[in-house]
Amino acid sequence: MALGTTLSACGGGKKHDRVVASTAPMSPPASTGTPPTTIMIIRHAEKPDGSGKPYGITEDGDRDDESLTVRGWTRAGALVGLFNPRNTDGSPASLRPGLSRPATIFASNPDKHGSKRPEETVTPLAAALGLKVDNRFPKGQETDLVAALNNAPGPVLISWQHENIDAIIGHLGQPTPAPPTSWPGERYDVIYVFTRNTNGWNFTQLPQLLLSGDSINPIA
Repeated sequence: MALGTTLSACGGGKKHDRVVASTAPMSPPASTGTPPTTIMIIRHAEKPDGSGKPYGITEDGDRDDESLTVRGWTRAGALVGLFNPRNTDGSPASLRPGLSRPATIFASNPDKHGSKRPEETVTPLAAALGLKVDNRFPKGQETDLVAALNNAPGPVLISWQHENIDAIIGHLGQPTPAPPTSWPGERYDVIYVFTRNTNGWNFTQLPQLLLSGDSINPIA
């Protein structure tokens, strides 16, 4: 049983120390033909601001403007404990109320020159769960992403660019209550949770509360 994945970033061009889950990544289980009843959406973790440090770095510690910062990689590692908590003996522990262990994980494809951050954000979690990240769809193909959800085993977790999360929600239908119309550029610490009901979706926000400075307040 995989116990989790830990990423620690090192400066000076040094590589990260990694403890990789022992379970080999595998594709999600075959669909039952029933659309998921729970969909969770997160924004990718922290990115460089384009004005100098902190820089984006790859998993191997090389500078890359399309990758996460050290804080972003730290959040990515912390998401393992949030979505796949374990007891001291390694057995599955209870999740926070409102959250579910993902059975399918989607992240936007970086395509040729796009951001690698959405996939990097969920790579440690996918390894801990023994899942393969579904990255078939780049940013801008939210229609195709939502169509693919109909055949995805749930619960589903989606990691995406914040400016296009509203497009995903728009293709889901009309959740209740209505989600915020935009995702603030400074927020990396929120989980959108959609739970299916008879008429569509119930919507709620949950704070991650994983790193210093994370807010308990929802997005307005």
